[in-house]
Amino acid sequence: MKIPISTIKFVLPLVFLIVSTATPVFASKKDDTMVIAFTREILNLDYMQTTKREYIMLSDLIDETLFHVDTETFEIKPNLAKSYTYVDDKTIDVVLREDVTFHDGSKLTADDVYYTYQYVIEDNMNKPHKTTVRWLKSVEKTGDFTVRFTLKTNYPLALRDMARRIRIRQNNIYGTTGNYDKNTQTTSLNGLGPYKVVSFDPGKVVVLERYENYYDSPKGRPAIKRIKIRSIPDLGTQQAELMTGNIDWLYNVPMDIARNMGSTGRAAHLEGPSLRVGFIPLDAGGVSGKDNPLTKVEVRRAIIHAIDRQGIVENLVGGTSEVIHAACHPIQFGCTDDVAKYEYDPEKAKKMIVDAGYPNGFPLDFWAYREQQVSEAIASDLTKVGIDVNLRYSKLSALNKARRAREIPAYFGTWASGGTADVAAIANVHWSIDSDRNLSGDPKVTELMLGAENTNVPGEREEFYRKGLQLISDQAYWVPLYAFTANYLTSKDLIFPIPKDGLPRLYSTSWK
Repeated sequence: MKIPISTIKFVLPLVFLIVSTATPVFASKKDDTMVIAFTREILNLDYMQTTKREYIMLSDLIDETLFHVDTETFEIKPNLAKSYTYVDDKTIDVVLREDVTFHDGSKLTADDVYYTYQYVIEDNMNKPHKTTVRWLKSVEKTGDFTVRFTLKTNYPLALRDMARRIRIRQNNIYGTTGNYDKNTQTTSLNGLGPYKVVSFDPGKVVVLERYENYYDSPKGRPAIKRIKIRSIPDLGTQQAELMTGNIDWLYNVPMDIARNMGSTGRAAHLEGPSLRVGFIPLDAGGVSGKDNPLTKVEVRRAIIHAIDRQGIVENLVGGTSEVIHAACHPIQFGCTDDVAKYEYDPEKAKKMIVDAGYPNGFPLDFWAYREQQVSEAIASDLTKVGIDVNLRYSKLSALNKARRAREIPAYFGTWASGGTADVAAIANVHWSIDSDRNLSGDPKVTELMLGAENTNVPGEREEFYRKGLQLISDQAYWVPLYAFTANYLTSKDLIFPIPKDGLPRLYSTSWK
């Protein structure tokens, strides 16, 4: 199953050519500046206006939230909040810390928290964050350092959503009701985080410096004084800069390249888990065609038997990746392995397809937008059991458009849950009755997977998820593929704690 990786053929020789003719600099540790590279451009400092992974990492450095997700236990703990109380199932009273200041020196008060949440509720242009607080009915300032949140319904993940998404902004920073300007913080941000923005050249570089008046937060005081974030779209240039000492940290590096560069001794290759999972939704509900073969459960089960998931993990993905059997990541709250499992058995798959009424197989449009080698391997496996696969490898925007138009019978999808170790982060997006990602056509799945959001009792939530995940596996509504691995390359001088959830916390790095 091993497929040659073309990028290695061309990228690595270029890297070694540059390295062999360059003089190593290794200056970052000397001036206490960690230099990192992102493939995507940073065009906006304000995470309240975007959702991409790089912006999450940047925001963790310069912003704060009311609550904090413990990186070891995934427990929700107070952060800007000093304490909180559930008055009842729909009312949360929050007491704020009184020792927190913005980067301009002004003190954080309840005015700032009230304003931030009111802005998210009211601003119709702020859809990514407005969806996050869809459960919030109102927010009320009850004192100089106290705030009350009133929920629309009993929602057990309110604190998690506060911890993950809503960054606290200074009172009136976007203007006032009816006159909001969402761009006021895009190029010069006044945050609360452990680092402050010193300079920003959109699309090129962001320079951060440790905020010396930072409060005693769960993140801790950063060990490194300055961080420079460079936007370098070209993978080969990133690696050459790392090898010559001009960059200290890279992530999302292809496995084979990371291993080869680590073996040179000029960089350290680190592997870690990721909350991202890969899967194939199958059109059991007939949304792409009422009588398509995937509406038959025997065919869907045959497809799972046909795919050599372990071979894909071992030969194409590697690292800490592992085969998954349920529609969730194993470390997420509510995920269970107590589901129907389908071993790799192509002969059994062939027979099941014939028995389902397709002695000559059937045509299948299989869509994908990333992990091309894995997608090709899956298509090859399905072809071997008699399915005439048409691999539609496209851009994500094209796939999304076709899915919204209900034209996709099966696609290779991935989901990282926004770094949230809770099945709810998958369930609400993929199993909602009105989601175009839900191809099952089964209202019972929605009832179970979203029912867990209606109780605060952990055991009851787990039972909802257990029954829902068992139904998904039994009916083969998804082909669960594997949990991803994360590959990092760092300078030999850097200590980078590998995150359990795959979301790098760059404030926790230090020098050896």
